[in-house]
Amino acid sequence: MTKIAIISGEGQLPLLIGKNLINKKFNILFICLKDFADPLLYKKFNFLEISITSFSKILKALQKEKVDEIIMVGKISRFNILDINFDLNTLGLIKKYFLESKGDDKLLITISNFFLQKGFPLFNWIEECPELIAKEDNLTKVKPSKEAILNCNKGLEVFKIIGNADIGQSMIVQNQLILGLETVEGTDELIKRCSNYLRDGDPGILIKLSKYSQNPYLDVPVIGIQTLINLKEYNYKGVFLEKGKCLILNKEAVLNFCNLNKIFISTIVKS
Repeated sequence: MTKIAIISGEGQLPLLIGKNLINKKFNILFICLKDFADPLLYKKFNFLEISITSFSKILKALQKEKVDEIIMVGKISRFNILDINFDLNTLGLIKKYFLESKGDDKLLITISNFFLQKGFPLFNWIEECPELIAKEDNLTKVKPSKEAILNCNKGLEVFKIIGNADIGQSMIVQNQLILGLETVEGTDELIKRCSNYLRDGDPGILIKLSKYSQNPYLDVPVIGIQTLINLKEYNYKGVFLEKGKCLILNKEAVLNFCNLNKIFISTIVKS
């Protein structure tokens, strides 16, 4: 049986993927990153808690537990170099990261390459858990209007220009104008910020896409119920997700909320 370690940051995603794989008879070990993953949420499962600043300890745990492949999911913040405590593996990673390039994408790639070189490749969890990914053209009873589709097309045009940049994965569009792009604030704050710029006309929309150079196993675009609550509160009409690339947390609750409040969720394919 394949043994998989899920290196777990903040949020629901590590548990969602882990539970799904456990139900499919995979042997799962959660490595909870201290100060990011809440160990109380993992007490029913096989887990270890290790600091993100000690890659040597993480590596030793993977070797001791005879792990075959790894998954890296969940939100983490960039750690303080002063917290490394002379862990040589971590220091080597930091040096490589700063020599090559800065940015969240590069940091994740640098970390995943470190584990790959040590014999722990990334596990293709998307292939094993297709039910977690948005694939239907329209997931809700309400479908996007002609105005919403025009807004989406405008967003896709702009994304062709910015889609390789190491910025966020979301944008707000209204009246075929880009009101805002996601930054470090995250999607929910983007929705709130852009509500100040809404004008008369069609309701604005949210678009969530993966970057062209993005590794889907490292940084999958995600929406959850709070995103939809914010869309309703600030009078947006719906969200377009990239087909086959975005994950919906608590999918049933999200779709029920959307259908009740006449908000659409549809998928698109970017070129």
